[in-house]
Amino acid sequence: MSRLSSPAEWVAPLTPIISLALLPLGPILFPRAYIIFLFIYFTGFLYQQVNHVCKFYLSSVRIRANIDEWNKMNRHNTLNDKSQDDKAKIAMDTFQTNRTNTRERYVVETDQGDDEEQQQNLIHQEPQYIHTFVVPNYSEPEGLLKDTIGKLAVHRNASTNYVVILAMEASEHGWEEKGKRLEDFFKDRFREFIVTGHPANVPGEYRGKGSNVNYAVRNGCAEMLRLGYDRRKIILTIMDSDAAIPELYVVKVEEALNKSDDPYYTICAPPIFFSRNCYQVPAAVRMTDITWAALVMSNLSNSDGLCVPCSNYSLSFILAERVGYWDVGADAIGEDMHMWLKCFFKTDGHARTAPIYVPINLTNVQCEGYVANIHARYIQAKRHFQGVADLGYTIRHMIASYKNRKTTQKGLLDCHMATSGFYDKLAACSVICEAHMIPASSGWLMFAAVPLMQLILFPPFSWMAIVSPANNPLLVSDFFYKLWTVVKMITIFLPFPLFGTLAIYEHLHRYIDREFYHKSKSESRTWRNFLDYISLPIAAWLFLTWPSTLACVKRLKSGDDAYVVGAKMFKDEEDEAIVNGKERIS
Repeated sequence: MSRLSSPAEWVAPLTPIISLALLPLGPILFPRAYIIFLFIYFTGFLYQQVNHVCKFYLSSVRIRANIDEWNKMNRHNTLNDKSQDDKAKIAMDTFQTNRTNTRERYVVETDQGDDEEQQQNLIHQEPQYIHTFVVPNYSEPEGLLKDTIGKLAVHRNASTNYVVILAMEASEHGWEEKGKRLEDFFKDRFREFIVTGHPANVPGEYRGKGSNVNYAVRNGCAEMLRLGYDRRKIILTIMDSDAAIPELYVVKVEEALNKSDDPYYTICAPPIFFSRNCYQVPAAVRMTDITWAALVMSNLSNSDGLCVPCSNYSLSFILAERVGYWDVGADAIGEDMHMWLKCFFKTDGHARTAPIYVPINLTNVQCEGYVANIHARYIQAKRHFQGVADLGYTIRHMIASYKNRKTTQKGLLDCHMATSGFYDKLAACSVICEAHMIPASSGWLMFAAVPLMQLILFPPFSWMAIVSPANNPLLVSDFFYKLWTVVKMITIFLPFPLFGTLAIYEHLHRYIDREFYHKSKSESRTWRNFLDYISLPIAAWLFLTWPSTLACVKRLKSGDDAYVVGAKMFKDEEDEAIVNGKERIS
């Protein structure tokens, strides 16, 4: 119970508890105040969802624009320094572009008139940074890791500007041999290939992605510094073991850092996308990840750089070093969000996000059997929502910022650097509150509040009457009757923003598959996939409302759940199925 000594830690568990308590008690004990509460809640929720649709549309436009630009840039490249046999060997199945020997080629189009062809001018630009890809993994299929790293190996500057840190867990049987095989397989493909083994049972550590990344970056970058690398040139990209990172992402990261006022305090965040095995999983799993991806894309268009990265992101080694690397406690299980928050607050709001509108293709959780696959996705959802610990972390730091708002704060930064105001901290707090409080409350209130209140105030049978007609505000007050009518009308419109989001996503998914991954129409989503939406209510409750509620309530007790790696399946080059079941890191 020690974690509850801070009032900020009570916010998370009280959110679903109060929401559930209000369902029966609101209409009985304080119906008037409850109607006003529902009006405010549903109105705010509807406004928020409309805002998300607009931001998601902006993100989709920017993603398409980047892909269009990339296709035009590579249309006239004719040289290729990697053979077809080599490409097959490293199992690359994403967008292939023609390659030059050592340099990026950027194409700028100049319009010469309606009847003339556009003239292509090639501008040569070498990457300015050493891109260090940290690949944390535990008992992942070796073929999957080979495929993930292989997608980096075919980038044009991989051998000159890429370093791979393969972050293994020492508790995995045979991790050293596995790491050595991968290192030998990609020999000479990267500037450096470093394998680290995160030791087990380190006192004070919670086993998971964050602690593995922390160990890998500390030790991997220490090795790079010993080899003579300039710490100012090291850009860390933290990625999932199944992330297919395209070359365009690295190009856009370079552009974002070059445009940034302070590249060392810039965090680059891309959208996530699920198109690798999405048709091999149940519709409910597919729809959950589609909704998740759409929310991440919407989040990228937040103003003032207050968008939280998801799964994959890039930041400078300078920033990671100055904030003390990654936290390793159980409250930092949501490593991506927690690291962003840590950078934001430790730099007094100076660290901001630069959205990179290039989709990172991931795999859906997959295992043999329909029920087993549903259960595996549920386990993954439970792990994701353990990140609710960041809610208390954020509120504590926001309160501290408010108390110190009139004092000069240097923190870890150079003394000449201007810091942000308290309202920036408040805005960041609202983003985190939305991410964790809405899932734990909206599912219950949206689906049950109106019908349950209608049942309590207007029971179908006399023996079910709890509230007397004299105390029923809908019978004695014209104002509350009209307000209740408005509330019911608002609930009818609540799903419409989601429908708009999914409509935009359908078009975007087809576009990315066709233009970025060059898939045929039969390989992308078709009209048959509209049947997926039937599973959406079940998916929303099973993978969103219920696990988020459990995660919030579990904050009341001491102890932490074990970190469970999501189940994955991958077929290697010999089409031999390699299965990674749910495994605990212990």
